Amino acid sequence: MPDPILSPLADVHLSRGAALAEYHGALVPARYDDSKAEYAAARNAAGIFDFSFRARLAARGPDRVSFLHNMLTNDVKSLEPGQGMYAALLDVKGHILADLRVYLEPDQVLLETDVDLIDNVLERYIIMDDVTLERLRWWGLAVQGPQSRALLESSIRRGLPWLSEFGHLRGEYAGLPLHIVRVSSTGEEGYELWVPLDDDTRKAKALWETLLASAPGLAALPSGTEALEMLRIEAGIPRYGADFAEDTLPLEAGLLNAISFAKGCYPGQEIVERTRSRGHINWKLMGVAVDAAVPVAPGEKLLSEGKEVGEVTTACFSPLLDRPIALAYLRREVSEPGTRLILASGAAAAIHELPFRRRKK
Repeated sequence: MPDPILSPLADVHLSRGAALAEYHGALVPARYDDSKAEYAAARNAAGIFDFSFRARLAARGPDRVSFLHNMLTNDVKSLEPGQGMYAALLDVKGHILADLRVYLEPDQVLLETDVDLIDNVLERYIIMDDVTLERLRWWGLAVQGPQSRALLESSIRRGLPWLSEFGHLRGEYAGLPLHIVRVSSTGEEGYELWVPLDDDTRKAKALWETLLASAPGLAALPSGTEALEMLRIEAGIPRYGADFAEDTLPLEAGLLNAISFAKGCYPGQEIVERTRSRGHINWKLMGVAVDAAVPVAPGEKLLSEGKEVGEVTTACFSPLLDRPIALAYLRREVSEPGTRLILASGAAAAIHELPFRRRKK
């Protein structure tokens, strides 16, 4: 595995007392002070996150849309400029090689994925198509929570038009080109800001500091990946490498929002359609609520009448439920919400429908 990249704002984070840790290929804040307080800020106001663990590509050329449409699981041709979608890249056996977000602009298509997945994404598949892929030297931050829009508008000193999920637009901040994307990584309303990095990163740092300067008035906090994990597990959002990988079918991971069942052929499409038409899958990603004081360990087995019927993928302590929770793959026959199981550690557990928490409209 390559060494993780260092956030371009690492010195800013360290000066504020943040603890850095690796997350999906980048060293970013794990926490600033109290991860539970950061979690609460995102649930009730807004959390501000360094998203240096996300990488972006630009697809250009006359075949860019048709190439992506033919390679990915979702209906890229249905997009209009300013719209976006979630999608996956599969192998011919229907297993997930990468998941990514797709954003259509008039002159290019922007692709976003985790830094540690960037080598899996698409370039190797360009053979006859007139399309190029360029990795963009952009940095991103995310604002997540019910006050995220207010915080963003206060910081950049402009009102925002209404955006649907994955909607995006171009803007400017202090002379710096800015991409604004509405997308949730926590189950709350959320936005990402993308800016090109200059050699000394001063403008990116200024944008971060501007958001932090507006934060106290809205009870927002700079936040780390420990809070992000609590938020996304409660929201039932699986992540590549943690909850699914190259041995997982998209329907097992519940990635229905990444798939169009109406579009034509793409790699792995026959397997996806066969799985769907069969009416069930043997394994299913579900939530698990645990009767214990200590968080569950990834990889821990779930048992029913002494027989292994599941395995934990990611887990955390849930402030919402005041107990440990987990995402886990379960055999179809024991995946009904409310089913009682036993962890290999001996703790009792109950199957929970995802998400654990639904966002209030």
